[in-house]
Amino acid sequence: MSDDTTSPTADTNDNAAEDRAQDLASGDTLGGDGGPSGAEKDPSNWVTGDEPMTASQRSYLDTLARDAGEELDANMTKAEASEHIDRLQKKTGRGNS
Repeated sequence: MSDDTTSPTADTNDNAAEDRAQDLASGDTLGGDGGPSGAEKDPSNWVTGDEPMTASQRSYLDTLARDAGEELDANMTKAEASEHIDRLQKKTGRGNS
C-alpha cells in the first residue's frame, strides 16, 4: 500500500469539520431556552429534505396513518414525511410528552 493515497475517513472528517465550522458561524445553538435550533427548521429548508424518506420515517408514518385512519402515498421526501408526522402526531395524540 502506498502512502500517497487519500483516506476516505480523512475526507469525511474534513467535511464534518467544515460543517461544524459553518454551523458555528451561522449562530445556531442547541438547548437553551427552546428558541429556534437546527432541529426546528422548516422541513422545506432542509438540505436533504428532497431525498426519499428514511425507513424509520416510513415505519412511523405507517403506524401514525393507521392510528389516524388515513392512507398516505408511500413515495414522499424526508421533508414531506416530517410534515405528515407532525400533523398526524397532533391528530392522534402520539409524540406528545
